[in-house]
Amino acid sequence: MKKNRLEDFIKNPKKSIWKLSIPMMLGMSVQAIYTLIDTAFIGRWVGWEALAGLGVVFPALFIIMGITFGLGSGATTVIAQSIGQKNKEKADFFAQHTIILGIFLSAIFIIIGFFFGENILSSQGAKEKSFIYAYDYFFTLIIGTPFMILGIFFRSILSGEGDTILPMKILGFGTILNIILDPLLIPYFNVKGAAAATVISQFIVFISFVYIIIFKDRAYLSLNFKNFKLQNKYLWPIFKIGIPSALSMLIMSMGIYTYNIILSKTSNPEGALAAYATVHRIEHLFFIPLLSLSTSMITIVGMFYGAKKYNLIKIILKHCIKYALIISISFGLFFFYCSNIILPIFINDTEVVKLGVSYFNIFSFAVPFVTLSMICSRTIQGLGKSYPMFIITCLRVIIISCSFGWYFIVIKEKPVEFAWLSILISCICASIISIMWLAFELKKIKKII
Repeated sequence: MKKNRLEDFIKNPKKSIWKLSIPMMLGMSVQAIYTLIDTAFIGRWVGWEALAGLGVVFPALFIIMGITFGLGSGATTVIAQSIGQKNKEKADFFAQHTIILGIFLSAIFIIIGFFFGENILSSQGAKEKSFIYAYDYFFTLIIGTPFMILGIFFRSILSGEGDTILPMKILGFGTILNIILDPLLIPYFNVKGAAAATVISQFIVFISFVYIIIFKDRAYLSLNFKNFKLQNKYLWPIFKIGIPSALSMLIMSMGIYTYNIILSKTSNPEGALAAYATVHRIEHLFFIPLLSLSTSMITIVGMFYGAKKYNLIKIILKHCIKYALIISISFGLFFFYCSNIILPIFINDTEVVKLGVSYFNIFSFAVPFVTLSMICSRTIQGLGKSYPMFIITCLRVIIISCSFGWYFIVIKEKPVEFAWLSILISCICASIISIMWLAFELKKIKKII
């Protein structure tokens, strides 16, 4: 049954954040668990050099995912605000333009990937064996780009209307399929098999979204392209909100790219690359509750802002920060005390495990600060302003983290632990700036009231 969820969210704002977040957590957790299983299969069956190869692939893939998620979050915001204004027709047009945008982006990324992918991979310090693994994985995975992008955009559209359960079911199904395919394909095709399993599952997810949303008409919004006309007035708001967010993700990708180069200057370059790639995948699973809460804030705040229920924004913000900090501190303690138990599951080399443990021993202290920065920046985005997130990300990743990392590792030739320390410093600075910026935006709302 099609339903506008705005009234339910207004009646119980605290409950609404969990109604949105928990299904998203479950759906993203399944995907993250698959990623970890994928990492374990590759790390144990193929070797830690393959993990180093995946590490140099990640920045290129993160650019694609970052731009897609950024524009998807822009679509989520404008759709949520349109529904908050009780303008379904406007929300429908935004959803339709989001899908067309996804098709266009897919073509661009495939062309760029095939022409420039090899140069991107070869510039990050991977040696011969790691580079071969990176090449095989990247050029297999790039084939599934359209399915990945459109799958993300379908999820963004549904999130904008407040439905996170349907995406959870579809993405969960695709992830389970991926987990089943991995052990069938990796023993025969190595990293190509892992990439092929991902492409196949992404295709199935895409087909499922198309069938359920368009042909079965299960969504509140309508994706009917019979009388569709491309109009700038519906593309521009998506870009206006989504591009700063996408640029934020692009900056993060550039940061990872630069960090790979920095780590390639350490005494154990491929080991550092493998450890860095692995810890990112592990920490992603534990960040999912925090990602889900902060992402749900875009929808909730967007709807409340569109409906001019400004008092509810502060209520839900305090509630979200309280529980997010409890979760983040718990995860920080877990990383600090249990990383030496977790990492050997994924890495079959003692020295690489030690590098990963040293990362978690330092990064554990950064988790609460990352949490505050995420929630504050996404709350601002829900208010229709995402350029602060871009600026904050740029400061954190490029100006602070990479600059300190380059200074410590390349100029001063310090051990790899100083690269991890640079990340901690940047997270603390970013959280302070985020809190101050959000306070400034909330003061402006207070003046309106």
